[in-house]
Amino acid sequence: MDLVGNTTRAEPIRRLGIDEKHDLEAVVSNLAAEAYKDWPNEAGFDSLTEERGPIEISVSGHIPAWAGGSLYRTGPGVYKIEDTAVGTFYTTHWFDGLAHTHRFDITPDGQSGTKMFYSSRRQSEQMAEHIKQFGDRKYFSFGQRRDPCLGLFAKIMSSWVAMRARPADKGFENISVAVHLNLPGVVAQPTGSPASQIHTPGIAGGHRVGIPQKMWITTDNCIMKQFDSETLEPIGFATQESLHPDLTGPTSCAHAQRDPLTGDMFNFNLQMGRNPTYRIFRVSAATGKTDILAAIQGPGIHAAYMHSFYLSPSFVIFCIPSSHLGLRGLKVLWERNMLDAIEPFDESKKCKWFVIDRLHGRGVVAEFETDAGFFFHSVNSFEEQDDADTIVGATTLFCDVVEYPNLEIMSSLYYDVLLQKNGAEKKFWGDPQRARAALGRLVRYRIHIPLFQEPGGSHDLSFSKILSIPAPHAGELPTINPRFATKRHRYVYSIAFFGRSTLMDCIVKTDMETREALFWNTPPGHSPGEAIFVPRPDGVAEDDGVLLSVVLDGSSRTSYVVCLDARTMAELGRGEVGFAVGLGFHGLHVAGSP
Repeated sequence: MDLVGNTTRAEPIRRLGIDEKHDLEAVVSNLAAEAYKDWPNEAGFDSLTEERGPIEISVSGHIPAWAGGSLYRTGPGVYKIEDTAVGTFYTTHWFDGLAHTHRFDITPDGQSGTKMFYSSRRQSEQMAEHIKQFGDRKYFSFGQRRDPCLGLFAKIMSSWVAMRARPADKGFENISVAVHLNLPGVVAQPTGSPASQIHTPGIAGGHRVGIPQKMWITTDNCIMKQFDSETLEPIGFATQESLHPDLTGPTSCAHAQRDPLTGDMFNFNLQMGRNPTYRIFRVSAATGKTDILAAIQGPGIHAAYMHSFYLSPSFVIFCIPSSHLGLRGLKVLWERNMLDAIEPFDESKKCKWFVIDRLHGRGVVAEFETDAGFFFHSVNSFEEQDDADTIVGATTLFCDVVEYPNLEIMSSLYYDVLLQKNGAEKKFWGDPQRARAALGRLVRYRIHIPLFQEPGGSHDLSFSKILSIPAPHAGELPTINPRFATKRHRYVYSIAFFGRSTLMDCIVKTDMETREALFWNTPPGHSPGEAIFVPRPDGVAEDDGVLLSVVLDGSSRTSYVVCLDARTMAELGRGEVGFAVGLGFHGLHVAGSP
């Protein structure tokens, strides 16, 4: 299948389930042929500047007025800092790029369509200042490679300093993964910067600004950072311990789950050490009170790196992947990064699943194991009662996830691979076995749970993998119509990979009923970000809405926001920024005032 076009406006391409094997092999062939050599991504990682604005950007085509509001995006910004005490400092892993947050405001423009405004702000200036002064990072990272000449004494001392970090230094850390609105029960401690002053609603940059919202950024630790919803300036931070005194562990999950009806927030806190303990908790949106729903520990329970979990109407579904941390998690202190602390992949280290009752206080009601593997992102989970079930009185759970057979995907995201330095990209992607392992697949699990299952029991429990759709017919950073959260959904939108780039190179709509894949085939050199679904206000159909994605044109070193029809995947319009916006992780669309 030839996805390479010659125009700046991509046409949708439809593929069927029978094409899956062929298209997967096309990805592997493209990687072996080094097709990515002609797909520049450098502008999305280097020489990125702030635009505190807001500035108006040019809109072409048609972006519907009902898609108005603010599109927030966050992720890594610059990865290198020049003229430090020891020369140029290079960040080595994409997840550790210095945090940079963006806002695109879409506002009505009479009968002629919409206007768009852009602003951005760096979120880790304290970290950047420290690097500038000392030539190294402070505290922990995801995968920053350390100086190989660092001695034993220095390692011990750095671990001790990290353990003894002052609470005031929590605001120092690099928080850059996911954006959240109005987290319940969370109150920020000020960082001491001028940004701690909340701005008053008014007129900025010639467009109407709504009432400021409480915006938060999270990552896979216990710290949350608040930023000003208008100026994007960092305001302060909070830790999970402020929600409940038992939430003292250092790591958690960037993707807290929210009940779509009540607004309650769910997450976990991992306490490492002799008996690693996962505490799954809920924060009530109505009262701000935090309850511990379950504490998971005991034989066979390992501290692991986790990025997401599942929420259904009745349960929290918690899967510990095979990304176990050495020394019961304490190796993170020694290595000072998560990736080097993860034990080598072992197929005997099964994924452990726990189903936790979130309505009646019964704790863990079911647990089981599946084959060893890894995942970053769960997609959705829902429940059904099926008269055809052979288990009478059972709840049937469905859990959708983008999963991998091992841990290779994390190594593919080193900057050397992404930026094609020192032959790292060929060493990684030129190995067909390694390449296949780093390609995700969209999977659906079905779990039957007796309604009156005893806590921790497994009697009459059954589970199976009922669907698996390989790359490139499914990709990473999956999203759905938010109105279908915790409900049966049909469509998943994700950023797919045809091996033409060292990152993602197209957007795909995957039909989980028919296995049809509908691609927005980006023009050559155009790298898309997460596709965020904005539903039509009066829409009924699941795919009645638009997708908003920030796309890098690597050849011109500029970025634009593309608006796609979520039903047809045809381009409707775009907002041209005029310069490069960093290739980031996740975002959030906050609807404008009616």
